Order: sequence, then C-alpha cells, then structure tokens
Amino acid sequence: MSLRYHNKVVIVTGGSKGIGRGIVRVFVENGATVVFCARGAAVGEALEAELNKAGPGSCRFVTCDISKEEDIKRLAAVTVEKYGHIDCLVNNAGWHPPHKPTDDTTAEEFRDLLNLNLISYFLASKYVLPYLRKRQGNIINVSSLVATIGQKDAVPYVATKGAIVSMTKAMAVDESRYNVRVNCISPGNVMTPLWEELAGQTPDAAEAIKMGENAQLTGRMGTEAECGLAALYLAADATFCTGINLLLSGGAELNYGFKSQIPP
Repeated sequence: MSLRYHNKVVIVTGGSKGIGRGIVRVFVENGATVVFCARGAAVGEALEAELNKAGPGSCRFVTCDISKEEDIKRLAAVTVEKYGHIDCLVNNAGWHPPHKPTDDTTAEEFRDLLNLNLISYFLASKYVLPYLRKRQGNIINVSSLVATIGQKDAVPYVATKGAIVSMTKAMAVDESRYNVRVNCISPGNVMTPLWEELAGQTPDAAEAIKMGENAQLTGRMGTEAECGLAALYLAADATFCTGINLLLSGGAELNYGFKSQIPP
C-alpha cells in the first residue's frame, strides 16, 4: 500500500468529529502524524486511541478552544516541540448556528461567529506559517458550498465562509514567495453529527435529511471520508494548485437548483 503523506506532520483544528474527523482519519491512514484539537476531551481522546491502534500513521489529541488566541499559539508550540516541524495545517473548526433571520440576529452573535469561524483560521495560519515556510508546506481551509450559492436564514455563517474563500486567495498570493500553497475546500451537504443536529431542530428530521440527500445530482450526501480524501489530494497531490476553492458538492450548485428529486 502506498502511503501518500508518510511521516508528514499535520495539524487539524476541530478534528474530533464530523468533517474534521474524516480528515484526521484519512491522513493517519496515509501515514501522517496528525495533531488534532477540539474542546471536548473525551471524544478526542477516544478517536486518538482508535486511530493509533489502527495506524499506519499516528495522531495526538490536544484540548484547545480555537476561539482563544493563546490556545492556538499553544497548539502550534506543542506540535513543534513534539515533532520538530509542521508540513500542513487544516483549518476546519467552526460552527453552523441554528437558522435565524437577519432581523433576529444580534451584532454580538455575528461577532462571536466571525471570531470562531474566521479569525481562528487567520490566527492558526499566522502561528503555523513560520514552520510551513521552512518545509514548503501547505494550508487547507474548510469553507462551505454556501459561500458560493448562499443559504436561507444564515447570513452570518455564509459571510464567514465567504470570507474564508477570499482569505485563502489573498494568503496564497502572499505565501507563494515561500513556496507555501494555500487552498480551500467547500463541502456541501455532508452527513455529520452537526447536520443531524440541525435536522433534529426541524419539525421532521427524517424529511429534512431526505431533502438534504436530494439536493445533490448524486442523490446522496457526501461522507466524512470523501472530505478527508479531498484534503489529502490538496496536501499530497495538487502541487500545482494554490488559491483554489474545491467544491465538494455532488453537483448541488448545478441545474438552477433542480436536483435529483425531479423525476427523469
């Protein structure tokens, strides 16, 4: 078996569940050493034990509140202290709040989400870049398809994800002088614990999930593993790509919004 990221050191924020978990798992399966963080220790430690048992790479869980600058600095320091270098940063930690109209959204809620979803990406990049430059490494930012197509009653979330795409392009320009690539992935509907949680807040969770499945030309949602493989592609294989935004959407943005629920 060919290991596509053997002995590379990777940081993944928000790596204990959902898309982040899929990314951590795929990198470990391809021989990487992964440091991943989240706020909840129990889930992170359980994933750490599971993946280290399976190999062939390894991982280490670090408790970290990505909305706090000191925690981000500590995450970078712990990684370098333990492994000596960093080859890749995956900025993934974030949150999609319950859908809410603009009229009912406060400035404080918007600011808090900007801090969590956007400023944390900037700060993690800032503190990891000095090490990535030494290795000609790369950054992968996780945005969202809704940055491209919009989403109902989610203005703050869509705004943060749109800003991530723009920040990716600007940072790709700046870091090109150091041969550091900066790219972005934008998942659409991916079945994750957060997706299930949001569906559970609707009157009919099963119907919400079915609608989510039908929003893609493929007639299904994406998986955590598919997100992990896309991130691995950008890190390991896409060496001539920088500043791109890779849509992981199942074609959800195509055909004027009419998808697989329309009979052929």
